[in-house]
Order: sequence, then C-alpha cells, then structure tokens
Amino acid sequence: MILLQAGNAGMMNLIFIGAMIVIFWLFMIRPQQKRQKEQQAFSDSLQKGDEVVTASGLIGRINKLDDYEATLEVSNKTFVRVLRSAISKEMTASHAGANQKDAETKA
Repeated sequence: MILLQAGNAGMMNLIFIGAMIVIFWLFMIRPQQKRQKEQQAFSDSLQKGDEVVTASGLIGRINKLDDYEATLEVSNKTFVRVLRSAISKEMTASHAGANQKDAETKA
C-alpha cells in the first residue's frame, strides 16, 4: 500500500513537470517564434523608397537594399547603413495618413 502511494506521487510530479513545460512553451516560446516570423516577413517586404524607422529611432527612406543591410537616406544626401533586422517599422504615406487621422480625432 505504501509503495502504491509513492508511485502516485512520482507520477503526479511527472505530470506537473510536463504541464509546466507545456505552459512555458505556450506563453514564452510560441509567441516569440510568431514575432520572429512576422519580423522576417516585414524585412522581406521592404522596398526601395519606403520610409522606415529603425529600432534606435532613426527615420529615413530606403535608398539601397542588400541581403543583410539597407542604406537609408536620413537627410538630403546623407546616407546611413543599417542592418535589415534593425528596421522596426514602416512609415509610408498610407501609415502616416492613418496616424495623422488619429491625431486629428484626438485634438
């Protein structure tokens, strides 16, 4: 009888550990993988002429795209090379127009 209870406790520990792994995967690993796929798709969709913002807050228009880097024109004839992965947001006219409408409704 005592051996039977010890076996149940061991099984409960295994179930608890398994449940913790599943919860960790659902709330930590899976959302991170989804964000990485979205960022990769965004990076692949970048085109010359798009106005973008880098992760550090630098705003510029894409002048040249390579496999791993982009050249941004941040001012008249002022160019900066950044990694494609550092580009975090697109600020084209359609996005800027939506942001301007939001600002007008708040005012």
